Amino acid sequence: MHHMQKEMMGRYFDRLTACAEGKGGKAVYMMISGNPVELIEALDMIPVYPEVNALQLAAKKTSLSHILKAEEMGYSIDNCAYVKADVGMYFAGRKTAFATIPEPDLLLCNYVGCNVYLQWFEHLQEYSKAPIYNLDIPFCRTPDGKPTKEDIHYVVKQLEEVIAKMESISGNKLDFKRLQHILELSSETGRLWSEIKMLTKNRPSPFDAYFDSVTMMAPLYCLRGTEEGLLFFQEAYKEMKGKADRGEGPLPQERFRFVIEGPPPWPFLRQFRDMFSRWGAVAVASTYSTVGGLWEFGFRHDPQRPLESIAEHMLYWNLSNRNFLQRYEQIKNYTEQWGADALVIHSIKSCRLFSAGQGDMREYFSKQLDVPTLLIESDLEDPRYFSEAQLRNRVDAFFESLEHKKMMVKH
Repeated sequence: MHHMQKEMMGRYFDRLTACAEGKGGKAVYMMISGNPVELIEALDMIPVYPEVNALQLAAKKTSLSHILKAEEMGYSIDNCAYVKADVGMYFAGRKTAFATIPEPDLLLCNYVGCNVYLQWFEHLQEYSKAPIYNLDIPFCRTPDGKPTKEDIHYVVKQLEEVIAKMESISGNKLDFKRLQHILELSSETGRLWSEIKMLTKNRPSPFDAYFDSVTMMAPLYCLRGTEEGLLFFQEAYKEMKGKADRGEGPLPQERFRFVIEGPPPWPFLRQFRDMFSRWGAVAVASTYSTVGGLWEFGFRHDPQRPLESIAEHMLYWNLSNRNFLQRYEQIKNYTEQWGADALVIHSIKSCRLFSAGQGDMREYFSKQLDVPTLLIESDLEDPRYFSEAQLRNRVDAFFESLEHKKMMVKH
């Protein structure tokens, strides 16, 4: 699975480089959360994700120079580090170790949850002079947290405008039957991803739902709606189901099962994972793996209602556009249904979307629900905010306490 993912994502980045070199294709910049990538694929355009590019810079430990460049330009030290890495990379010629990123032919800001998206894309528009469309996605304001018919209609009308704009830029006309087929692929991909995530209810979990899930998240977001993306998830399900049936896990022994909230520290992913692995701790669920969609709770793209289901995905079926009470409920479901021993909250210094309110979240789960909860902080992109010794001490103390609690229960 890992080898297959590496080859697929390599081809995706080769496609970006070819576009940047003028060898075909029109680039549409978007964000990950609840995006309408199916429309981009249906019009033979190329989806480009500034978040994914920033993530790759961090994982390859090349983000800091770009962050410093953005700060020299006037960006605050407290601004989103993804934004700063992306802007710095843009002014460094958009050339990276993994691809040359094309200039945008359209900036499609699918504003889902994070207000930084708006400013990020407006800045990219100022720098690139490319056309921009801000998709206005309302927050859910009903007592049950679900979008109204009016909300769905409002987003669908915007999607129709986006289609017209992309047709003009690409020179292609939308083939409705092709769009339906793409949504069929997305629906089946979502179903398989949901089945894969359900496997972590097994003891032991066949994979780590945080550190291993990121391998599957890249094809889910960059290649959703393609035959290649579906093939990956068919193979991934076979591999993970086989491990579950054989009672295999990612560690020699699964001693602790935990749920984790928040993105990982990409520049230090291996070190961060080791802090938990050395305790036999496996993440059985993560909120981060749902930023692009909540398939495990029932969402499926509907080929018979293509624009409506894309709108519902953006409005409701992704983590980023949900309120905190819905986020609490999601984590509560994970701790109960996935049989977790604890909750770990990884707070991100430069990401307000994930870090705002996490102190209250810790109090709610530890005091009201009696779920052992650890709150730690670093950053998803900026290596200056990762203190390995401090984090290791916090993690060690937490699992020592958890181990002692388990021993007391046995006796």
